[in-house]
Amino acid sequence: MSMNIPVDFSIDDKAASAWLPAVRFGFVSILVFGLLYPVVATLAGGLLFPQQANGSLILRDGKTVGSSLVAQNFVSDRYFQSRPSAANYDPRAMAGSNLASTNPVLRGRIAESSKAIAIRENIAANAIPVDMLTTSGSGIDPHISPASARVQSARIARVRGLSAAQVQAAIDANTQAPSFGVLGQARVNVLQLNLA
Repeated sequence: MSMNIPVDFSIDDKAASAWLPAVRFGFVSILVFGLLYPVVATLAGGLLFPQQANGSLILRDGKTVGSSLVAQNFVSDRYFQSRPSAANYDPRAMAGSNLASTNPVLRGRIAESSKAIAIRENIAANAIPVDMLTTSGSGIDPHISPASARVQSARIARVRGLSAAQVQAAIDANTQAPSFGVLGQARVNVLQLNLA
């Protein structure tokens, strides 16, 4: 024996008045925060900070040579070398190595790099600044320490036929002080130094 129980799916005015404001608020929120705010923020950023909004690109003779925010792999002896990159200098693959200091792979890579840098720069392995051996957290940090630049200055002077004083003057001119005088350390942007 089956019973047919009538079901009423109609919405009364009281129920509609309860959820209608929520739907309106949701629609307005999506419109304002999902469309209007991003458009205004993007336009304001482009107007107020055009260099940064376009990737902090560096132009040379009207041609883009890189970004002041992204490290590049300089392989020629004519150029200052960037610090190692766990991301292979690819901004789309930004990452640190996540290897602990006790990891044998990291220790092996540092030992190998120490030997190569000591030979290339004609210095003792224990005189190599740590940032020339370790990767940054992002994997694409464009800066080295002034000490790392000084270690490379003799090679740059020799290969380019410059005096040590000329190379040091370029390093000094491209050394940035800690942010606000206290945050971080002095640093040198490798691309800007190589262009100088």
